[in-house]
Amino acid sequence: MAGIVDSIRAQGGLWPFLKVLWTIISARIYLRSCSRLGKMVRTCGKPRVGNMGAMEIGDKTIIFSMTVRSELATHPGGRLEIGSNVFINYGASISAHQLVRIGDRCQISTYAIMMDNDYHQVGDRTQPSESKPIILEDNVWLGARVIVLKGVTIGRNSVIGAGSVVTKDIPPNCLAGGIPARVIKTFDPPESDQA
Repeated sequence: MAGIVDSIRAQGGLWPFLKVLWTIISARIYLRSCSRLGKMVRTCGKPRVGNMGAMEIGDKTIIFSMTVRSELATHPGGRLEIGSNVFINYGASISAHQLVRIGDRCQISTYAIMMDNDYHQVGDRTQPSESKPIILEDNVWLGARVIVLKGVTIGRNSVIGAGSVVTKDIPPNCLAGGIPARVIKTFDPPESDQA
């Protein structure tokens, strides 16, 4: 009982505590089709979730869907792996035919899109396209309306500027942006990475 009282005090009273508690309970409801759901996962609003493959979400991840619903989808044989302490903002759309992996502490901004399949070939639109994995290593930040195309790996600690289209791999510890996204500058990794 003392732990609950301490939690209520830490949240600033009963009402803020109940609001946080509801986001944890609602995550268990809205994300019930996930293959694995970590501890203290929260949803703000109701995301659209379609899991026909495998979907795993790590501890303390927040999926925001208040303004516009975020979408998480796996297709037969596809895997969506979301790490711990990830924040996905409203309107994000993530679709996995083969593999989309989002590392720990990543931040996905509004209206970001990640799809590991084009859904059709360019020359013959009646034929399905080949899937290629998308990997976001730990601590990646995608700005608003970033599009990450199939077969791309974004290195740890990198930041992708708003409105960018990522068509090729981005190395770790850099700022990239544009259409197509290119490295704008590099920076030293955080001290936690240098230990």
